[in-house]
Amino acid sequence: MDMSHGGGHAMAVFAGVTVVAAALSALLILSLKPLLQRYALARPNARSSHRIPTPQGGGIAVIAAALVCAAAGLGFSGLGDALPRFTILAIGAVGLAVIGAIDDIRPLPALLRLVFQAAAVAAVMASAGAGQLFPILPPAVEWIIIGFAGIWFVNLVNFMDGLDWMTVAEMTPLTAALALFSVAGWLDPVSGVIAAALLGGIIGFAPFNRPVARLFLGDVGSLPIGLIVGFLLYRLAGEGGFAAAVLLPLYYLTDATVTLLRRLARRERVWEAHRTHFYQQATDNGWPVLAVATRVAGLNVALALLAAASLAIDIPLFQAVVVIAGFGLVAATLRAFARPR
Repeated sequence: MDMSHGGGHAMAVFAGVTVVAAALSALLILSLKPLLQRYALARPNARSSHRIPTPQGGGIAVIAAALVCAAAGLGFSGLGDALPRFTILAIGAVGLAVIGAIDDIRPLPALLRLVFQAAAVAAVMASAGAGQLFPILPPAVEWIIIGFAGIWFVNLVNFMDGLDWMTVAEMTPLTAALALFSVAGWLDPVSGVIAAALLGGIIGFAPFNRPVARLFLGDVGSLPIGLIVGFLLYRLAGEGGFAAAVLLPLYYLTDATVTLLRRLARRERVWEAHRTHFYQQATDNGWPVLAVATRVAGLNVALALLAAASLAIDIPLFQAVVVIAGFGLVAATLRAFARPR
């Protein structure tokens, strides 16, 4: 197959990769669940939204299915030249998955986790080939900014994975949008295949995580998902879609960042478990878990549409207006979550 045949052919390839990844993810979960039930129970703590021990580690299936199907999709689509770059991404994702799996079973020191995350982010972002995003800055300064942003994104995806279907509600619209952007020519086809594969892996996991969840993603899934999506957004920004790259994860970025700043202002130990994210406040304020996930999913569809508009109309003023509109939608959601229902 050759992705140069046009958007229709690319859509068929992406759809096939998504379907196969979803099926593989679900089959792996069914195979692994007895082991996870025995060895990887998540017991309720200060951060938890569940009340009984629940198996975690579903991310093993999501990441395995996504990486295998992405590699196969690249090979069969005439994009084999991208496999060396993809291999670096895969190694980084597997490395974070291993650290996450260990941390799920026996918590690791925060500094040790940070060192491994920094190494994975540095390797993956250096291999992305996205080009300089901020020409007015010295390259070294930009690399420092990209590095910190990558580490923060990996962690915030982990922080936000604290409610049934939360990651599904966030990442399904986001990865679907990235795949469609690739079909439209706004993102390179390699990134489109990777996004489609990750979308499938998450879809395969979704039925098991539906409220009330029978399985959690775990750090083994949330950390590498953050790395892969961070890589894809970096690629999107590097191809001229900076506004779109900000809009797509804007809910996660805003909720996690505002919560972190508030905790720092209160001089809390930010590395310890807590329940002060806005989506957690929502459940404390009377929102059913499914209602929170539905609201987040709807918000992310709206953000994806705004991102598409910013790519279709390449006018800086229009893009600024669209980003402001996105912040307005996110602010309205955070305000709703913070108030008693």
